[in-house]
Amino acid sequence: MVSVFKQIAEDFKSVYRRDPAIHSKFELLFNYPGVWAISNYRVANWFHRKGFKLFARFIMGVTQFVTNIDIHPAATIGRRVFIDHGIGVVIGETAIVGDDVLIYQGVTLGGVSLDPGKRHPTIERGVVIGAGAKVLGNITIGYNSKIGANSVVVRSVPPESTAVGIPAKVVTKGRDKSPLSHNKLPDINKELFEYLLKRVAVIEHILAPEHKELLEEDKKLDEIYEAFIKSMKQ
Repeated sequence: MVSVFKQIAEDFKSVYRRDPAIHSKFELLFNYPGVWAISNYRVANWFHRKGFKLFARFIMGVTQFVTNIDIHPAATIGRRVFIDHGIGVVIGETAIVGDDVLIYQGVTLGGVSLDPGKRHPTIERGVVIGAGAKVLGNITIGYNSKIGANSVVVRSVPPESTAVGIPAKVVTKGRDKSPLSHNKLPDINKELFEYLLKRVAVIEHILAPEHKELLEEDKKLDEIYEAFIKSMKQ
């Protein structure tokens, strides 16, 4: 068993490995609420396991007030977990977070049931959860997976996968494994609209020679669309 103090030391060291924005130890004191929330959780979790549950809740209540990060002291959080920026992060009582997980601001690891027992997600090692994502229920996010920003995950995600959307769906496998490559997540809405536009163009091409009246209707629709876009820019 690794001591609480060694885990806290690893948490602080992980900042230099996971965040290129840090340039001095002084910044850790004021610019990394996620690190302080995790460190306080380590202490509160120790007290919680020893039976001092009310005191553990008190520690995390003060931590929530100071950092705006809500972590239940009974949650299970592995080593070198980094909460980047951190504002608005919520980690529920029965959540399990594996080693080397990267969590961005606004993430919720929440439950969807009032029944006792395991009701929060399990996040396996090496997972990256994008800003604003909601991972809900007793589901498992497989190791080294990515959850896109603002996604809502209600089903388990297999290892080495990327899930995006509402509700989130697995869209790629064998993707870029760099934790900061958020620009390489697919844009589902863009791809869907591109497909629909191409599909409509094909149908128009087929129907136009025999139904010239459709061209007139299409022209009217274009005028309405252009007027709408113009009004949005004003």
